[in-house]
Amino acid sequence: MKKSILFLFGISISVFAFAQDNTNKNKFRQLGQELPTPNVYRTASGAPGHEYYQQKADYEIDIELDDKEQKIYGVETITYYNNSPDVLTYLWVQLDQNMRAKDSDTKKISTSSMSTRQSFDAIKRMHNEFDGGFKINYVKNAGKDLPYTINNTMMRIDLPQPLKPGGKFSFSIKWWYNINNRMEIGGRSGYEYFEEDGNYLYTIAQFYPRMAVYNEVEGWQHKQFLGRGEFTLTFGDFDVAITVPADHVIGATGKLQNMGSVLSSTEMKRFREAENSTDKPVIIVTQDEAVEAEKEPSDKKKTWEFHAENVRDFAFASSRKFIWDAMAVKFGNRTVMAMSYYPKEGNPLWEQFSTRVVAHTLKTYSKYTFDYPYHKAISVHSKSIGMEYPMICFNYGRPEKDGTYDDRTKYGMMGVIIHEVGHNFFPMIVNSDERQWTWMDEGLNTFVQYLTEQEWERDYPSRRGPAFKIVDYMKGDKSGMMPIMTNSESILQFGNNAYGKPATALNILRETVMGRELFDYAFKEYANRWMFKHPTPADFFRTMEDASAVDLDWFWRGWFYTTDHVDQNLEEVVWYRIDTKNPEVEKELSRKESRADEDIFIGNVRNKTDIKQTWVEKDPEASDFYNTYDPFAVTILDKQDYERYIESLDEEEEALLLSGENYYQLTFKNEGGLVMPIIVEFEFTDGTKEVARIPAEIWKTNDERVTKVFFFEKEVARISLDPYLEVADIDRNNNYWPPKQEPTRFQLYKRRSGGYSPENDMQRQKRAEEAEESSNN
Repeated sequence: MKKSILFLFGISISVFAFAQDNTNKNKFRQLGQELPTPNVYRTASGAPGHEYYQQKADYEIDIELDDKEQKIYGVETITYYNNSPDVLTYLWVQLDQNMRAKDSDTKKISTSSMSTRQSFDAIKRMHNEFDGGFKINYVKNAGKDLPYTINNTMMRIDLPQPLKPGGKFSFSIKWWYNINNRMEIGGRSGYEYFEEDGNYLYTIAQFYPRMAVYNEVEGWQHKQFLGRGEFTLTFGDFDVAITVPADHVIGATGKLQNMGSVLSSTEMKRFREAENSTDKPVIIVTQDEAVEAEKEPSDKKKTWEFHAENVRDFAFASSRKFIWDAMAVKFGNRTVMAMSYYPKEGNPLWEQFSTRVVAHTLKTYSKYTFDYPYHKAISVHSKSIGMEYPMICFNYGRPEKDGTYDDRTKYGMMGVIIHEVGHNFFPMIVNSDERQWTWMDEGLNTFVQYLTEQEWERDYPSRRGPAFKIVDYMKGDKSGMMPIMTNSESILQFGNNAYGKPATALNILRETVMGRELFDYAFKEYANRWMFKHPTPADFFRTMEDASAVDLDWFWRGWFYTTDHVDQNLEEVVWYRIDTKNPEVEKELSRKESRADEDIFIGNVRNKTDIKQTWVEKDPEASDFYNTYDPFAVTILDKQDYERYIESLDEEEEALLLSGENYYQLTFKNEGGLVMPIIVEFEFTDGTKEVARIPAEIWKTNDERVTKVFFFEKEVARISLDPYLEVADIDRNNNYWPPKQEPTRFQLYKRRSGGYSPENDMQRQKRAEEAEESSNN
């Protein structure tokens, strides 16, 4: 068998030795130890198993809102269904309001510090003596007291007899609590007081004792509510009667059952018009009517009755200040109502945008998951809040008093509405464990929020989603970071960790790793598999792989289990061309290269001007054959050797020899530790470009350094890594050949008292972050 050797010329490269280790640290090893073992409840495919179960809790609740004293009084009957295979001897009930009790663990573990400059708000919070928490009057079954034990935000109810599989148990609780002033001490729910007109706007949630979740993953999920890790809740049906002042308007979870008793005939007529308006909102309670109601509070009362099925929670908003508008959103033969409730202080922003954004959100989220199953979705405006509950959410975004607003206020309002309405999908329906894993709802929701924002208007200024938005966080101090797979209460840099990083990871999966078609199918499969169920991280990870045939263990490990970052370094580029063996070609090339080198060398350049005449130039007898010999001249022997070489090749080999291809050997170094696809853009000398996309698996056998050869007919002028900013590379200065430095921007300022400076700007940013955090505590 004849073998021909193809000779190439280029610069040699060094050989790298690979370290050996007795432990498998390969970044592509499977997540065998990290993920739980599949079982009859949750399969290896990420789907619910054939024996999957979940508990159910139905509620009958009667409450009264005391608008004079800012208190909630309530009594409820809970019917708990044991669908598990286990016998239960006690039940756990969540008392979330107890985080505001004077002796709560939330206050005890809250860190604090002092400086020479303290805000009044910070000192007020420090001195706060708000008497929060549930005041339990009784817990009864069939009229008899039940023994119970309260441990901070959890209450254990000891059953009179074991609750067997398939059984149910009903009990009643009576309670009351003081409603917190959100504007003074923060909170996910509470009230906002309007000093100008003396009225209150209530956004009420976590207002009733709620069943904890029991399942095969955690047993009873009764991790204490400390303020950050949100809620883990059981699905059920709700019948809720809410008594408020007669001039209040209520928006709530569930379908209003006594509309004729609480709405005027005019309001009823407008609501029917809204049910048929799919292009714009219809105002049901006008601004003039709301302003009139503000003037003279009613001493009478009304009871609003709501019924909701298959929801995990219930919340409501109540105020005489509310303007109310609505429009219809069609899903096949179903009509879903998009609604907004807002005080006059929210206009003109809220009347123009809120309900339209709600409708857009329902449509866009449904496209990527499932058709929105509930009959309505509400956006309520109150200052400094962003919280979500089934069918209703509370959102910030307030113009100045004169009605003007800047783009930050506008897009901030739109973003929070999209985000909080989107929470109807994650976790209100795809009901993940928020107390354990914040990212499973916040991260997934922020990702779909980004898609929804981009479909609202072109070039929407999304805060999170694109890879380059997370770079500053990813390149930060690792001591201030935790992996995404960290319990909700232990997260550092909450917004980046639970919202920004997982949303960015999913966007990179969709755009760069999997592609939109595979990702969208798998993501929708996950949403539909776990609709109205309780998924875990493993269910999400496994479903995304199961529905796409893409092994993503390396991706989950790097992005979710570590704090590694992406820094791909284009370490070396070597350009090769084929040695054609043709003396007419190769000797001429050698001549040009030799002359070029001689002409560049500085000593030779100077000699040509400094040395007027050499010895040989003035003494011909000092020269011989080699002074006139041309080493690059083609001889008859050169031609004969070439002819014999050509005759030894077959047609394919000869064509390859004469192809004139340019070969570029690129060495990539993984400086950051996080393996990612390599995206390379080649720009040719004729101005055209070509992009090569290399899957992350190129790092399988060496996750520190890899080499790959690319070849083209054209000559390459420039090479760029990650040209479209897809992989969150934190250092772009090592992404170019020839090397190119990107400037770092800096700010110039004049130091003045109370004016702008980086220090003042950082302090303002810190205060804003603290305010956002405290509003949710």
